[in-house]
Order: sequence, then structure tokens, then C-alpha cells
Amino acid sequence: MQIRFRTDVGQKRKDNQDAVGIFKNKENIPFAVVADGMGGHQAGDVASNMAIQDLGKLWESSSLTRQEDIVQWLLCSIQAENEVIYKKGEADVTLKGMGTTIVAVILLKRTLLLAHVGDSRGYLLRNNQLKKLTEDHSLVNELVKSGEITAEMAEHHPQKNVLVRSVGMPGDVDVDVTELDFLEHDLLILCTDGLTNMVSEQEMQTILQKESLSITEKLDQLVANANQAGGTDNITVLLAEHGGTKEETQ
Repeated sequence: MQIRFRTDVGQKRKDNQDAVGIFKNKENIPFAVVADGMGGHQAGDVASNMAIQDLGKLWESSSLTRQEDIVQWLLCSIQAENEVIYKKGEADVTLKGMGTTIVAVILLKRTLLLAHVGDSRGYLLRNNQLKKLTEDHSLVNELVKSGEITAEMAEHHPQKNVLVRSVGMPGDVDVDVTELDFLEHDLLILCTDGLTNMVSEQEMQTILQKESLSITEKLDQLVANANQAGGTDNITVLLAEHGGTKEETQ
């Protein structure tokens, strides 16, 4: 299995409020997580990095192997981190209101366990077809589902970045968990909206299905295309390929 990532500040922002990490538990099971922070100049950076580091340390200290136990761990750990980030924001006026998206995956030999909150996304490329695995927890997506606007209108809606769920909100947060087969040659993609707002899914598929490109080259091309399209936000992309000859984690 190969796991690689890229994170880039983009063309318009001074700071990178995205965060990304890859961790292994005591049973050598990989956990990959991408976060996109929000809440002001510094607060978004604090929230996203807190989420990555706290969840990573928890996973590294665990010895879980059973699928049902891991699902419960994802739900409970992200719920607990929601409270931690919210309380830190309440205790520090400079961090008040901070939050972060989360899209995270635990990679078993034949199964993906994917958890997410917010509008960072997960995709799977299988047999050269790209499938979105997550549903954005955003205001415009709620409007699309209710029929008030079309998907095309949502692409340019002025409230496109307004989230209805994030990690760091008061009370409980609903965490979506998806269980999927992970087959040989499958390619998993985790990314922030700095990629998906700039690069279409068709364009992503075209790049990802190129057998002539290595994982590193695919990452570089995706980030480059997002920047060429305007790079209006931070860009983070993580790729995990089943069936590689060796594992890489940088």
C-alpha cells in the first residue's frame, strides 16, 4: 500500500489552515486524516492541527483490529475532539468560533472505514471510474437536496462555504461513517475544498487514471491544476493506493 500527500497554501492565502497526517496503531493499521480549519487568522490553523494531532495520538496508542470496534472508535474519538476544540475556543477569545472539517480513513486489508464531518471529501477510483464517497455537510448541499437550487447553481452560490456541520461546534456533532470494500488497485482520495472548488471531478479522474504517472506525480498534477485555476484556498490531497509494492508515508 502506498500513501502519499501534498498540502499547499494556494495562490490567495497567506497561511495554510489545512492539516494532514498519517498514523499507525500498535497493530500497524494505517489511519489517514485531512482537516480544513476555519475561524479567523490563526484559529483555523489551531483547530485543524489539534484535530490531526489529537486523533493521531489516540490511534497510535490503540491496538484495535476488529472492524466494529474501529467504527466505534471513529465515532467516539471525533465526537470527543469536537468537545475539546469547542471548549478551547470558548476559553480563548482569539480562538472563539474555531472549527475544522475532518475526513479520515482507517485502511484494513480489504476494507475502508471512512469518517467525515464538513465539506472535505473522500473519493475512490476503481476501474478508472471516480466515485464520491462523502456528502458535503454544507448549506448549499442542503438546498440542493431540498430542490431549492440545482447542483449547477450550487457551484457558484455565494454561501457555498457555509457549513452545517463541523468539528468544534457546541453539543454533539453527527459523524458520517462509511464502510467499503478496498480492492487491489483501488485508489482512495482525501482532499479539502481547495482542490474540489478548483478542479472538476472529470479533471480529477483524468489525472488519477493515468497509469504513466506515479502517485507523487498525480498529487503534484492535482495541486498544480488547482493553483493554475486560481488557487483561491489552501489545497490538500492525500492518495492511498491498494496493492503497491511498498508503503510510503510522506
